[in-house]
Amino acid sequence: MKTPVGRRELLLYALATACSRHEKPKQVSLAFAESSAPPPAAAPRACGPPELLQWSLEGVSTRAAILVPRETRATRFPVLVALHGHGEAVKGPERGALGWPNDYALTRAIERACSPPLSTEDFEGLVTPEHLTEINRELADHPPSGLIVVCPYLPDLDLRRDSEIAGYGRFLAETLLPRVARELPAIVTPESTGIDGVSLGGAVALRAGLGLPATFGAVGALQPAIDDARVPDLTELARSARAKRPGLRLRLTTSAEDYYRKVTHALSDAWRGAGLAHDFAELPGPHDYVFNRGPGAYEMLLWHERALR
Repeated sequence: MKTPVGRRELLLYALATACSRHEKPKQVSLAFAESSAPPPAAAPRACGPPELLQWSLEGVSTRAAILVPRETRATRFPVLVALHGHGEAVKGPERGALGWPNDYALTRAIERACSPPLSTEDFEGLVTPEHLTEINRELADHPPSGLIVVCPYLPDLDLRRDSEIAGYGRFLAETLLPRVARELPAIVTPESTGIDGVSLGGAVALRAGLGLPATFGAVGALQPAIDDARVPDLTELARSARAKRPGLRLRLTTSAEDYYRKVTHALSDAWRGAGLAHDFAELPGPHDYVFNRGPGAYEMLLWHERALR
């Protein structure tokens, strides 16, 4: 009986035969050879469950929670400052700073946006089929590239006192963001830095963000806790900010059962009348945690992904 010929012997025979005829040997797959190099490792992704950091601070705010991409293809990311609402302001710094990551489920939203398609359940049931289809199409065409989301504790500021808002804005620009730039893989330029918030945080994000166009290139607000008397001031503030930074991106969002729905519409109308281009959305849902955990978290996250990209 003949001894079976192994694959290595067949390869050597083919090479020897070709050389004996002075021919260039045919390309032969070496996938089975012991010397084959291992396949390249998969490229790291700037998407997935974020890392949660917690900082102690000095100044107007004493705590901050930060969500940082874990696996990265790039080394530096845009920055979003996300401000919580009144419910977290009264919980104190340690619990309040975790408003967006935990109470409003932003950590979950970041993870789910990396694994589309999103479902109605991701939005706590507060999404139309048409809007859900649009979001999933956007995620398929432009997967998230990663944001560092900085969530500082927002004290229960008196919104009637401009000095308190201005002081908090200076804290963000002069204390918090410089530390972000020093310690995190962040791109801290105006074009790559946004500010947003919900309710109390939305009102502060508008006034602090529009007051600092040298710091923020994108300003948004979800269900901002404003009143009619603030509409002219916020319009003039937005006009001044856009004059100083023509590329400033603006967004207003309300919901069908938002306490501040009417005044948010009025502010959008005033901005439109003043020639201030901005994005505006009215989404389903109440002025409550279920909105923050569903439409609010995704609206804020995905809008700033586009605005700061």
